[in-house]
Amino acid sequence: MTELKVDISELKSEGEDLIKELVEFLKEKTNAEIDRATDAVIVKSEESAVPKKHLKVLLKKFLHKTELKDYFRVIGGKEDSLVVKERKLAEE
Repeated sequence: MTELKVDISELKSEGEDLIKELVEFLKEKTNAEIDRATDAVIVKSEESAVPKKHLKVLLKKFLHKTELKDYFRVIGGKEDSLVVKERKLAEE
């Protein structure tokens, strides 16, 4: 059983509905067990069924679908984790 953690602490500012939508999206696309913690979404799957790189691509697709791609980005965190970070927008 592998476990990948996605830090969504910065994404939570967009609202609870978005987080529920993200959990549903990941369940649908990965067929893995998705747990929701306070500041994280945990993807549990059988022996490397969901590679980290694939999860990163799915998160990017989700951000694109919800039109948040310009405001957030997905970066690798510590081992077995990804972080959805807010983009620093250049202010004029």
